[in-house]
Amino acid sequence: MDKLMAQQQLSTRHLLGIKNLTREDIELIFHTAQSFKHIINRPVKKTPSLRDITIANLFFEHSTRTRISFELAEKRLSADVINFSAASSSVKKGETLLDTVNNILSMKVDMVVIRHPAPGAPHFLARHINAHIINAGDGTHEHPTQALLDAFSIREKLGTLQGKRIAIFGDILHSRVALSNILCLRKLGAQVRVCGPPTLIPKHIDALGVEVSYDVRASLRWCDVANVLRIQLERQHIKYFPSLREYSQYFGIHKALLDELDKPILIMHPGPINRGVEITSDVADSEHSIILDQVENGVAIRMAVLYLLASHRRL
Repeated sequence: MDKLMAQQQLSTRHLLGIKNLTREDIELIFHTAQSFKHIINRPVKKTPSLRDITIANLFFEHSTRTRISFELAEKRLSADVINFSAASSSVKKGETLLDTVNNILSMKVDMVVIRHPAPGAPHFLARHINAHIINAGDGTHEHPTQALLDAFSIREKLGTLQGKRIAIFGDILHSRVALSNILCLRKLGAQVRVCGPPTLIPKHIDALGVEVSYDVRASLRWCDVANVLRIQLERQHIKYFPSLREYSQYFGIHKALLDELDKPILIMHPGPINRGVEITSDVADSEHSIILDQVENGVAIRMAVLYLLASHRRL
């Protein structure tokens, strides 16, 4: 596999966002992830591909799935891993982001995976430090590896994204997942629609080439895939709708809605799920749900990204 992948490279030495990737980059990541998926499903799940690489995971926001997924991907590749939590670091004493990272890099770190509440934080680091940067989520801006694993999961089930109809439901305004998904899906030829309360749909989002709807039933009838996002209450400083109960009543996805459809659709959710709010348990756990496939594919996609970015170092 190393010999095969050495013949192809990503067009960028960082993964800062989907907008920085070409379609060829995305296809290469998918091809590589498919190979790694075979590895992580065999009895011996590790490969020595990154045994000479040290990776620092810098999470300035709380995370469970993304942090564990990256750490598992790194360990499956035999990398040395440093985990950093802002809650127990010198950041609390006033140390700047750049000083924190430079101190870590002085320990000879090769790659940095960063999640930060400030949009553009990974881009700032990429301009100032000599290490590969992977954006694990920056504010309400982008979450590129989530978009890649979502698109990979859809293609795995449907065979292609070209011409497929993907509806993204929920809190589009505060979601970095929504923006990265839109950019990724559009690059791969999918049709995209966003659906939610008018207060949670950004103005001028149609400039990204997406349709806008406020009708859940109509959007479910239209789509091949429903990607349901949670309400991000931690980012909401004003009330965007009367109550969670009312949101669930008008914009939640429940089994009765799916039973009305004349076709099966795929159900997705990036997690964490607020069961009974944006989606009910009988939908999240149904035969149409590929939520757990997303989790599994997340490890393979992140292994692929880490591997391909590290290959720049070996040139």
